[in-house]
Amino acid sequence: VAEMCASRRAEVSKATSSEAEQAFSARLEEMQKDVSDRVSALGRLAPNLKAHEQYESLKKQESAMATEADETKKKLKALQEEFSGVREERSNRILDAFNAVSGKIDAIYKALTKSAAHPLGGTAYLTLEDDGTGSDEPHKGGCKYTAMPPTKRFRDMDQLSGGERTVAALALLFAIHAYQPSPFFVLDEVDAALDGENVTRVAKYIRSQSSAKDASAFQSIVISLKDAFYENANSLVGVTRDNERRTSRCYTFN
Repeated sequence: VAEMCASRRAEVSKATSSEAEQAFSARLEEMQKDVSDRVSALGRLAPNLKAHEQYESLKKQESAMATEADETKKKLKALQEEFSGVREERSNRILDAFNAVSGKIDAIYKALTKSAAHPLGGTAYLTLEDDGTGSDEPHKGGCKYTAMPPTKRFRDMDQLSGGERTVAALALLFAIHAYQPSPFFVLDEVDAALDGENVTRVAKYIRSQSSAKDASAFQSIVISLKDAFYENANSLVGVTRDNERRTSRCYTFN
């Protein structure tokens, strides 16, 4: 009986050992296959072994670009501040010019239009137009010029006669000159659309300004065919045709 038991235990132990070996072998094959599959998958992925070096290089580039971006932002801010300053100065200059011209134009227009019948003369003024955008820049909406001759009601500039528009234009020209004086004017037949009375008033005004002692004084060269300008001129230069010589000839009279 003892021998039979010992033999049975040996058979059982041998069978158990064989099963363990088989299980181990199967597990080993499974792990080897898994490793092989993973190696194949990595091979298909083609990993970049220099990825770390490339990462460090890209990191340096990113740092350099960030620094450049900060510098660019600073420059942009400086330019924006400079542009704002220029825009503010431009607006101030425009307002200064507008206020100066606007303050002079009515008096000049009155001087060009007053007469014995109308001692007060006409009325002229400038207004800044609203462009409807709420902008803080006064020049964007434009400027409107309104001139009302004596005894005339309000009307747009394009509804005035040619002579009335000429007087209004001269008043604006002289008002601008009062703000920013010029050495002299060259007026080429500005009296073409004017009647005799208006020509006389314009000529006398120009003569009075040529002898003025303040900053509004100016000299002028007037090209005209009207006697009123001849009478008020300091000197005359006449140009005529010389038929014998077939050329032009100049005559001067002081």
